[in-house]
Amino acid sequence: MLVHPNIDPIAFSIGPLAVRWYGLMYLAGFAIGWWLAKRRIDRGMAPVTRAQLDDMVFYTLLGVILGGRLGYVLFYKPLYYLSHPLEVFYIWQGGMSFHGGLLGVMTAMWLIARRHHIDYLRLMDFFAPLVPPGLAAGRLGNFINGELPGRVTDLPWGMLFRGAGDAPRHPSQLYQFALEGVALFVLLWWFSSKPRPRGQVSGLFLVGYGVFRFLVEFAREPDSFLGFLALGMTMGQWLCVPMIAAGIVLFVWSRR
Repeated sequence: MLVHPNIDPIAFSIGPLAVRWYGLMYLAGFAIGWWLAKRRIDRGMAPVTRAQLDDMVFYTLLGVILGGRLGYVLFYKPLYYLSHPLEVFYIWQGGMSFHGGLLGVMTAMWLIARRHHIDYLRLMDFFAPLVPPGLAAGRLGNFINGELPGRVTDLPWGMLFRGAGDAPRHPSQLYQFALEGVALFVLLWWFSSKPRPRGQVSGLFLVGYGVFRFLVEFAREPDSFLGFLALGMTMGQWLCVPMIAAGIVLFVWSRR
């Protein structure tokens, strides 16, 4: 049995300003994605220029924040926020959804494609391999904060998390770091390193993330206010089902 190291969530302070590890992880994720994008632009493997990349980063950031928050509101607590509408804007209280963030980023990419007259699917194929490093960084931030611990387990690497009871739990944040972050990045970066039919990289991302997340949900503790839904599945698993289906359809369509 392991014990969570209980790392201080505040990395350092500058006067009254406290800089948290979670925020630094997100910045690191964006920085890695920007660097990887720049490499492919320099090698002539991108549908955008460096100047357009700056637009892309800005719109992506907006898409992640707005989409992630609205996704959480609509997918997880619609009735609560219907009764407390002002709290939709209380982002500092937590509550973000990856699936909502994905829809926000897809919308942002559509706006960029229209603005710069770029083929939308080509842009999404370029963007897809840049996402997993950000996911990996976010999950490390979750682990540092000791949040989102997994279900109770008797496996030897079960971990005691502060505030999560006396039973060891799956370090599901690290599972997600390894699968949705590292493994998905390696798969997409390798697959996209050669010319592929339009839409195939995007389809592989949807299937890859959806399958990895669906599997990890068996180790994650479901949200206490939702619990298990129909067929004993979690909300995360139900949101992955249409994602996987859309990825398969896109992949098959792109081959034809």
